[in-house]
Amino acid sequence: MTTQPPDVTPSFGLRPAPSATRARDERPGVSGLAPGELEAWAKEHGLPGYRARQVLDAVWRGRQAGFGEVLTLPPPVREQLGEAFRFDTMAETEVRLTDGALTEKALHRLSDGLLVESVLMHYPARAGARERHTLCISSQAGCAVGCPFCATGELGMERDLETAEILDQIRAAQRRLAADDKHLTNVVFMGMGEPLMNLERVLEAIEALNDPVRFGLGARHITVSTSGVVPGIRRLTALGPQFTLAISIHAARNPLRDVLVPLNRRWPVEEVVAAAREHAQATGRRITYELTMIEGINDTDADADALAELLRGDLAHVNLIPMNQVAHTPWTGSPASVVERFAERVRAAGIAVTIRFNRGTEIGAACGQLAAEHLGQPTPAVVQRRRERIVAQSAAALRGERTSEPSPIGAGEGGRA
Repeated sequence: MTTQPPDVTPSFGLRPAPSATRARDERPGVSGLAPGELEAWAKEHGLPGYRARQVLDAVWRGRQAGFGEVLTLPPPVREQLGEAFRFDTMAETEVRLTDGALTEKALHRLSDGLLVESVLMHYPARAGARERHTLCISSQAGCAVGCPFCATGELGMERDLETAEILDQIRAAQRRLAADDKHLTNVVFMGMGEPLMNLERVLEAIEALNDPVRFGLGARHITVSTSGVVPGIRRLTALGPQFTLAISIHAARNPLRDVLVPLNRRWPVEEVVAAAREHAQATGRRITYELTMIEGINDTDADADALAELLRGDLAHVNLIPMNQVAHTPWTGSPASVVERFAERVRAAGIAVTIRFNRGTEIGAACGQLAAEHLGQPTPAVVQRRRERIVAQSAAALRGERTSEPSPIGAGEGGRA
């Protein structure tokens, strides 16, 4: 891992390799194995059960970089483990720091050359609040949803991440924190990808995070975000988890949300909120609604009033976040005064609102920005075509016209494995 000093913007050395030209390492990542699976492997190889516990301890509590450094295990066992499993599915990781080292953006290269991102945010202790260290992680390489204000949407969809590839983003951050005797306090699935389109792997990762034998993070310190995969939300409700569900809503009016969140063409905003409402009623946990504020697009009084009416009386909390600039998008983030006005109109309906100003903008801390940077900038002609399409679509949406474009590929499979 290469770490730059605070407030330095390096030129990353990591370069992606197209998945079609690089073979994927088929050994499973050891962090993706449940304790019972490791015990079964140990038994199959004639090893005592405590060897599995030693491996778990090294994976989840140690600072080793590979099986070769796990000195509690004899050399033959280390060799066997290395042949069977990957100790870390992140082939390489580079980190950028900013905000006086309060924000760390990590770019991870996987075994097939694909790039994914995670962001570690530090919140110092202050009056009435303890010190926090929150990690935003990816669940897919790329994304099929295609929200036009999101840099990941520019990348398209490559593949789902394996359970270990999700968890190893967390292990990488925890190793950095452990060097200062600190511990990760919160994990949010808000990085690259749509978590509920890789639901099985996400649930396995949450189980490992929540397991006291493995990471031991309380469920209420875990947030899963979705752009509105209704079957996935309903499945989560049936499971009854205690982690926080966040909805990337971005607009309460269907014509506009069709453009901002293309999944809305499959599951309209009223259906998404209804599923989230059922989830809140079943779990007793309030829903967080995320809204990226775009100047002149979704930040008007009419948008605030539509959101307030949609969520009125619900167990809900709204987060307003000014948009990060994205190369292919003609929009800019809403000014602070506009965001404040929007917030006040929503609060007047009795709905809690928090304004979250962006961190790490100079290091590309928004979802997908670093990976897009390393894939290379699109040509001016491509950027211009995208901008013209977005301008035309948003203008029609603001007139109340709904798009006739189909929903994104894979949208009908919500909650697939």
